[in-house]
Amino acid sequence: MPERIVALSRAVSELATRKMDEIQAVTNTTKILALNALIEAMRAGEAGRGFAVVAQEVKAISERITTIGDEMRAQMATQTTELDTLGRRLVGQLRGGRLADLALNMIDIVDRNLYERSCDVRWWATDSAVVDCAASPSPQARAHAAQRLAVILRAYTVYLDLWVVDSRGTVLANGRPERYPRAVGSSVAQESWFKDALATRNGGEFAVADIAVNDSLDRSTVATYATAIREGGEEDGAVIGALGIFFDWQTQSQTVVDSVRLTPEEKPATRCLLVDRRHRVIASSDRRGVLGETYPLRTDGRTHGAYADDHGRVVGFALTPGYETYRGLGWYGVIVQEHAGAGG
Repeated sequence: MPERIVALSRAVSELATRKMDEIQAVTNTTKILALNALIEAMRAGEAGRGFAVVAQEVKAISERITTIGDEMRAQMATQTTELDTLGRRLVGQLRGGRLADLALNMIDIVDRNLYERSCDVRWWATDSAVVDCAASPSPQARAHAAQRLAVILRAYTVYLDLWVVDSRGTVLANGRPERYPRAVGSSVAQESWFKDALATRNGGEFAVADIAVNDSLDRSTVATYATAIREGGEEDGAVIGALGIFFDWQTQSQTVVDSVRLTPEEKPATRCLLVDRRHRVIASSDRRGVLGETYPLRTDGRTHGAYADDHGRVVGFALTPGYETYRGLGWYGVIVQEHAGAGG
């Protein structure tokens, strides 16, 4: 741990200072003894002349030791200050780099997950039950589509619901009518995801909405993906409706931010965030500020990096890199760590 290196450096400096103080005390005592010996030698006259020479040498050696100690103390003060400064800078760089890498890993997991959602919606929009429901929404077609959507939901547990919508924006069928009875018959004509889905140019395109609370899904927080349902399920067929799929964002994103690999010492001092392109918090390890807080992220034009904020916290961040054909939504992974109590 880099913090441990800095702590050891400080401990060595303190130990050296204490030992030099002890040496200084010993040399002071030696000086006094040499002075007393010199006085006694002078009293002894000729008989004490030889002893006086020895006492004088001891006094001179003590003074030299004192001078060396003072020089060493001054040099160590300068060098340990520089070492401490460099050590703290190194700690900041190492911790910042590590947090930035963790933030990148976090947003990369999200990208890979959402890439699959973009594939799912385009695939399921070609399902014959879904296409038939949008083309001729008879009670039988609607029931068949609802059954098909229920089968999909049992296999893909990350979704709250799937909706088949006609070209006017009325929900025709959903996969969990018993759980979300208000969905069928409701209008999504003014929803951005529906409008964008109808505007897709072919079956290879999809629409995605900002993370939001969906009233018809018991006010759950969802990531919504959609695409047009096309005549005959053909990639270039005429648009006859839309398929909307609702990813259980709250549960799945919480798992991502809670699973960042932090040491036990780091966890209490660290906040892991996912923020959207406007830096609105869309997931938080402490569950605070979701959809209500805008984090003051400073990227300085970088896609990946770290900095110390005005409160002395280290902030690591990474812009969504995208995954395969999924370009990402301009989101960031952000990790904020207090300077005290963190492990590194």
